[in-house]
Amino acid sequence: MGLNLSSADSHTATIESAIARDEAARFPLVASWQRSVLYDLNPGAQRSPERLTEAELRQAQERLGLLVNTSGQSLDQLYVAVGDVGCSVILADQNGIAIARRGAQADDKTFNQWGLWTGAVWSEASEGTNGVGTCIAEERPLTIHKDQHFLSKNIGLSCTAAPIFDHEGKLMAVIDVSSCRADLTAGFSRLISAAVVDTARRIETDHFSERFSKARIILVPNVEIARERNVPGWRSAALLAVDQDDLVIGATRHARNIYGLSDADLQNSRPLSSLQGQEVDHARDYEMAEYRVIQQALARTHGNVSAAARAMGISRATLHRKLKKFD
Repeated sequence: MGLNLSSADSHTATIESAIARDEAARFPLVASWQRSVLYDLNPGAQRSPERLTEAELRQAQERLGLLVNTSGQSLDQLYVAVGDVGCSVILADQNGIAIARRGAQADDKTFNQWGLWTGAVWSEASEGTNGVGTCIAEERPLTIHKDQHFLSKNIGLSCTAAPIFDHEGKLMAVIDVSSCRADLTAGFSRLISAAVVDTARRIETDHFSERFSKARIILVPNVEIARERNVPGWRSAALLAVDQDDLVIGATRHARNIYGLSDADLQNSRPLSSLQGQEVDHARDYEMAEYRVIQQALARTHGNVSAAARAMGISRATLHRKLKKFD
């Protein structure tokens, strides 16, 4: 891929020097380099990327299930934004396996040689510090630009990645935009990063909505408070899924962080009002629920009291008494 031995030696020396000075506490990049060493990787190694067989790739795609379908349009839109500047778009699973990709046909041979192809494995254990693998390890958006990669064979790449969390708040995939252009500037990488993060959040939202397709999806109103309090992941989609009884049955990772929700909290279906800090008055809530049922029955019968009473299974006189009470 055009890397000379002196460049490889220099890159290896830089990594070894940073690790020797134990700079991981100050620089997350060095922490990733240290993890790469623990995987018994050699910075100067020139081996080809690990690739799955067609059967193994199909199995990996099936494991990701619903996301493969729900992410398609978002991947297309991201590619439209970055494809003209020689970038490849990859969706990888939580193991770093490239499940889907978008790229220009003219660049296919080049990206295939780099391993930016479906079936290639980009975990840190396989490729050391890189956009996909390090994003998985640290569960945050990041850019690994050229010589920040651990393996010297990858320092011609610039990779920007963002994590995608499932409906239970667990990492399920990573979206990555990579380029092997020598003239890709750090400033343009930041623009790509914004597009990648936005796409990841859109995919996350679409997946959450699909998983709770029969529920009401609510945008958490206090995202600004979360930002001020530095709640982890405050830029993520903060959504709640609420059933017909106003019980919270689902929450995105960010919503869980805001409200301190655990899996056990959601299995027990907490009332939406309790999360929003509303005062609980069961007698009033019961009356309001009854009022809403009556209003809906009257709306469906266009104000016909007799028809509404029949639909509710009560007498016309009983409905009149209730209407008088609520007047």
